[in-house]
Amino acid sequence: MRVLDVLLAVNTLRDEASVGAIHRKLGLSKPTVVRMLETLIAAGYVVRDDARHVYRVTGKTISLASSFDGAREVARLAAPLMSRFRNSIGWPSDLAIFDADAMLVIGSSRELGPLSFNRAPGYRGPVLTTSLGLSYCAFCRGEMVDALFERMRGKGALWRGPEEDRERLAARLENVRRCGFAEMDPEYSRIAYGNRVSGLAVPVLGSRKVYAAINLIYFKTALDRDSALLELVPRLQGIAAQLGALFEEHALDLGDWRCDVPQTPEMMTPELSEMNAFAGHEGMP
Repeated sequence: MRVLDVLLAVNTLRDEASVGAIHRKLGLSKPTVVRMLETLIAAGYVVRDDARHVYRVTGKTISLASSFDGAREVARLAAPLMSRFRNSIGWPSDLAIFDADAMLVIGSSRELGPLSFNRAPGYRGPVLTTSLGLSYCAFCRGEMVDALFERMRGKGALWRGPEEDRERLAARLENVRRCGFAEMDPEYSRIAYGNRVSGLAVPVLGSRKVYAAINLIYFKTALDRDSALLELVPRLQGIAAQLGALFEEHALDLGDWRCDVPQTPEMMTPELSEMNAFAGHEGMP
């Protein structure tokens, strides 16, 4: 796991990926960082720039994702609608799908303009503390949420969330489902953004499936919570409805069956979600 953490750090730090920078980012000792880098160099995924004393990923890293193209198709279909939405709304927005144990951003406006939060397509964020993840999970089957909850045990607060037991999480998701939207967890806002911003998200639903989630991020000093709920939630729900209809029209193999529609034999069979594979492997229902 530490080797993978170091590889990710080298990728995200780019031209600043020195041993010291990786040490500060991950909290690993410098000897451990050096050992992990030597492993990655031996495997061909990292190379050392002797002139600058930094490390860079090699082209071999592309092979790690060469067979994954589902997100690309979703992003392609959503691009026209997302472009019009971003131009009209003014606040940063992300479209994300569930990816095994995280929310994978497949389209974002955060890298554009002065309101950038350095969040680009390809970012994998927490599920149980972000508005994207909570709005998505609220409409998924209990089996999927159970498996996710177990996988988050032992993770840091940024990923695990404040819920200490499954019942409390279920109550929180029920509230999201009843309201139709989710808000960023306050502790996540504090850790990730210094409590400067908050987020709202709604699920992208089809008639029987929850496909994805879409959010908006806003500065707390520029927009109070009540105004954000009044102004932004209806607009989010509008674009989410359009995206859901589009994904259903193209019968995308994406997401999970909705928990709030009657179950059919088809919905009882093994699902497309990667989480089901994890659940089966770990002996979960």
